[in-house]
This record gives sequence, C-alpha cells and structure tokens, in this order.
Amino acid sequence: MTARTNRLGRSALTGLTWLVALLFVFPVIWMVVTSFKHEVDAATDPPTFAFAPTLEQFTTILDRGFLPYLANSAFVTVLSTALVLLLGVPAAYALSLAPVKQTSNALGFFLSTKMLPIVAAIIPLYIISQNLGMLDNVWALIVLYAGMNLPLAVWMMRSFFLEVPTEMIEAARVDGAKLPTVLYRVILPVVAPGIAATALICVIFSWTEFFYAVNLTAAQAGTVPVFLVGFITSEGLFWAQLSAAALLASLPVMIVGWIAQNHLVRGLSMGAVK
Repeated sequence: MTARTNRLGRSALTGLTWLVALLFVFPVIWMVVTSFKHEVDAATDPPTFAFAPTLEQFTTILDRGFLPYLANSAFVTVLSTALVLLLGVPAAYALSLAPVKQTSNALGFFLSTKMLPIVAAIIPLYIISQNLGMLDNVWALIVLYAGMNLPLAVWMMRSFFLEVPTEMIEAARVDGAKLPTVLYRVILPVVAPGIAATALICVIFSWTEFFYAVNLTAAQAGTVPVFLVGFITSEGLFWAQLSAAALLASLPVMIVGWIAQNHLVRGLSMGAVK
C-alpha cells in the first residue's frame, strides 16, 4: 500500500511539474505558432488553430532592416560581457581570496549601485553622451551595459571564488607560482562554470535591455528591443510580424543558453552541496 501510494504521489508530482512547465513555456509556443500565421489569422478572436503556415512574416522582418539591429545587439552584448569579465574577475578575486580592511565597504558600494532606478540616471547620462558626441553610438551602450552588469557579476563571481580550496592556492605558491599564474592556471579552471554562468546572465541582461537603448540610440546604434517597438503603431499591433521578430530576437539567447546550460547549472549550484 505504501509503495502504491508513493508511486501515485510521484506520478501526481510529475504531472504537476509538467503542467507548471507548460504554463511557463506556453507563451513561447504561442509566439512560435503565431509567427507562421498570416496577419488575418493572427488577429482572429477566438484564435485560429487551423491555418496555412507561411514564412512571409520572416521575409518582411528581414526586409525591414532587422539584421543591422541584430548586429548591433550582438556587438554590444559580446563586448560589454567581455569587459565585465575582464574587470570583474580581478575584483572578485581581490574581494574573496585577498580581502582587505575595506572589503565590506566595497561590496556595499557595488550593491548600492543597483539601487538607483535607471530612469533617475537617464538625464545626466543623456547629457554626458551628448557632450561626448556618443549619442546613437554602440560604444556608449557597451560602457553602460558593462557598468550595469559589473556589480552583479562581482557579487556572483565572489561567491564562486570563495569555494576555491585555499590549499590549492597555497600549494601553487609554495611551488613558486606568481599571482597571475595562480589566478589563470589554478583558480580560473576551478571557477570556470561559475564564470560561464555569470557571463550568460550578463549576456541575457545586455541583450534584452531596452531603456538605455531606446533613449540613447536612433537609426545607427539601435538594438533588437528598439527594433521590436516599431511594430507598435497607431494602426494597432501586427501580431504575426511582431511574433516573427520576437522569435528571431530570442533565438540567439535561447541557443546560447541551450549550449551553456550545463555550465549554468553547475555554476549556479557551486557551493550548494558540500
């Protein structure tokens, strides 16, 4: 009786898990289905489930100049994430394995930078960008996205660095290894999954950021989120085109996340099990 009850409980839990997963995935499935519809079929109420699939919406998206926006997003995301890692790895090392007296103050400062609403900073950032001639410039976004993600990255990577056994570092130093060798040959291989998880989160935040992009860019440096806004017009919403554009915009992040999912799981679970 107990074994049967356990099986029923596991089956019910499995069914509930699939139901919750379906609820989360359903908007994505609906977006994919709608992207292959004609506008007439996408705007029906109730929704149309029987329709003739078409690639017309994807062709329209590409004809409207989607690729330059995609290139801008890719360029800004990759370089800002690389800059975050370049600055964040030494900072996380210094705040974890080589702490100083003001470590807590530094950590508090990093955390406090995330408390300011970005809408409160947009006017001075706009004026600074204008005075430097960097409006509608991808390099302005790179700097802003790096500054936006750096505090989070430092906090995350610090927690990963704290999991490195001190015995490994001491053994390397006894063997005569200098600090750069210890960092890149001993510590980084251990925390690589955590750094990969941090990089993936920075990629997601940079790729989906909208507020800075829509206020500081125009025709030359617009990113994918800015491109998607163009489908919201006074004439209404073009659901099929918007779904196709959103699908194309989501694919790069979904592919990167799928490829790096093992590193993401390992990185986010570092230190969870001793």
